[in-house]
Amino acid sequence: MTFGDKIKHAGEDAIGKVKEAAGHVTGNEDLEARGEAEQAKANVKQAGDDVKDAGNKLIGN
Repeated sequence: MTFGDKIKHAGEDAIGKVKEAAGHVTGNEDLEARGEAEQAKANVKQAGDDVKDAGNKLIGN
């Protein structure tokens, strides 16, 4: 996985956290839920990056 992808996925996670917090503070349950969903999506992408990195190490790339 490229470093740029890792940064992008970390940014998506951070945006999700901000949305979740903003939704919580304002009482906007929809915004809070969207933030949680974005964080989950980013975490899945980050896990995929980790798997690809581990695979590349096994094959010597």
